[in-house]
Amino acid sequence: MKIGFDAKRAFFNNTGLGNYSRNTLSQLFLNYPENEYILYCPSKNYKIKFSIPNNVRIETPIAITGKLFKTYWRSFLINQQLIKDKLDIFHGLSNELPFGITQTKIKTVVTIHDLIFKRFPNWYKSVDVKIYDKKFKYAATYSDIIVAVSKQTADDIHNFYKISYDKIRIIYQSCNPQFYKLFSKEEIKKILIKYNLPDEYLLYVGTIEERKNLHRIVEALIKSKINFPLVVVGRKTKYYYKKVLPIISANKLDKQIFFIDKIDNTELPYIYQAAKVFLYPSIFEGFGIPLLEAQASAVPVITSKGGCFKEVAGEHSFYVDPLNSDELADAIFKVLNDKQLRVEMIEKGRIQAKKFLDSNSIHQLYKIYEELL
Repeated sequence: MKIGFDAKRAFFNNTGLGNYSRNTLSQLFLNYPENEYILYCPSKNYKIKFSIPNNVRIETPIAITGKLFKTYWRSFLINQQLIKDKLDIFHGLSNELPFGITQTKIKTVVTIHDLIFKRFPNWYKSVDVKIYDKKFKYAATYSDIIVAVSKQTADDIHNFYKISYDKIRIIYQSCNPQFYKLFSKEEIKKILIKYNLPDEYLLYVGTIEERKNLHRIVEALIKSKINFPLVVVGRKTKYYYKKVLPIISANKLDKQIFFIDKIDNTELPYIYQAAKVFLYPSIFEGFGIPLLEAQASAVPVITSKGGCFKEVAGEHSFYVDPLNSDELADAIFKVLNDKQLRVEMIEKGRIQAKKFLDSNSIHQLYKIYEELL
């Protein structure tokens, strides 16, 4: 087979969609090396590099118009190159397909990760909501098969865009295999020293934005008077960070809360494994890959009731109302102070995480490719 991919996120996004793209591509290269793979990327100025074998080509805009207007190339002009390359399948890894791709006669797959902008449009600029809606609706309507990363996302695709479930396949995401490897205390300590972190702490991983709910974690620490460090790993969004920072300062938590803006993905598993508890009280997710990373890393999880969270985190995580900081405070206190509970959550969590191994998801995806042809 000759399979093409929209690979922009793989080369330019360090989290979320980028991790999904890199993991998917790497596993295809490893497990199905007999195929020819073409990665379409709007620029060669890659921010992120990952291993690319010899049977993989990277294609960027050829015409001057595509080079000057990269977004336009990715959404429209790319079709000319797809025809020229005689693809069997084109897979949009991050929610969209080029407009007009149906005229190429190439079979198409799109992975849709979430429709949060449809559920909570107030979290986005109105112009962005319109753009996302147009792109996602086109991809959902005109793709041959849609991959949804959770049942929650599959239901949203069906309900918002009236797409038949017959066209949707649920394939859960996986995380990088490095999260399943357990490191020695000495190895972990080196990374903690590098980032000037305490020996143990509560951990939050994710973009610092309204939906992820960091301010309620801070409120929970204040209300419960839990004198325990909190490490926050993620990119700050300016508006929301300015909302959280005064709460931290007013309650003199500056020395208790540690922020890491950027971290190499190879070092993140060490940060997870030093954590006592992982906190993820997000209001809504399409999947929530940090939950999987935490459980694979042998860390007990406290997360949100409802949505897709139990799909990922299983029966032995602790679930709270994400809008109730008192409930979150009680959960943190209980998990921190009940060693037997924590051990059980770690053991069952590791078992849960193994349900999402790359080897499971990639074979399901490849069956879709075979089905299309």
